[in-house]
This record gives sequence, C-alpha cells and structure tokens, in this order.
Amino acid sequence: FSPDGRLVAYTSNESGRFEIYVETVPRSERKWPVSTTGGYEPRWRADGREIYYLSDDRKLMAVSVGAGPSFGIPKPLFQTNVPPGVTSLRTHYVPNRDGQRFLVNVATDTVASPITVVLNWTASLNK
Repeated sequence: FSPDGRLVAYTSNESGRFEIYVETVPRSERKWPVSTTGGYEPRWRADGREIYYLSDDRKLMAVSVGAGPSFGIPKPLFQTNVPPGVTSLRTHYVPNRDGQRFLVNVATDTVASPITVVLNWTASLNK
C-alpha cells in the first residue's frame, strides 16, 4: 500500500508474465501498469513518490509517482544477485525511507565454516 493508503502496487501475471500494477483503494476501475518488461516485488518509497521493483533480469528498478496519480518510465538502479523467480515467501530487498540505500538479500558462493560446540568445557579446566 502507498504511504497515504490510497493506492496499492502489486504483482500480477494476468498479461502472461509477471508485471507491476497500481490500483486505487477502495478498488475502482482505475488501474495503471507500472512495469514495462516484467516485474515483481513492488515497494513504495516512504514519501510515496517512487515505486521500486525487481525486473525479470533481476535489476532493481525505480518508477516516479506524480500527482493524479501518474507514473514515469521505469529506470534501472542497479543489477542485483537475488535468486531468480517470483515467490511469495521472500522479500529480496527493502528500500530505506528516502530510497537512497537498499538492503538486498543476495545469494553468495561462499561456504560457511563449521561450528564446533564444546559442552561441559569447564570440566577440562580442572585437569
């Protein structure tokens, strides 16, 4: 939901691929397509002046939101390394309030080192 609660951005595959749309709250016949080449996981900037989303090629995109409402042309911000595909169980990124920084959950190639847990370690101190 937009910060003022008047709009909702969502992902739908009604066109045959996942895209971002915005509708009014309460629902009316007004609906705006926001993404142009696929998209998922929309998020609003805290002031409601931008919507962010992930494109099909996993770029983080930004779309300006004006009065009316009106929507600008999607612009890529940066390439992410999030796992591909749409899922309802993940949040791949979160923008900060002004949209200048993003916390992005990325896949890594590193393998975690094993952890050794020593139980009753104080018993070895007395020996």
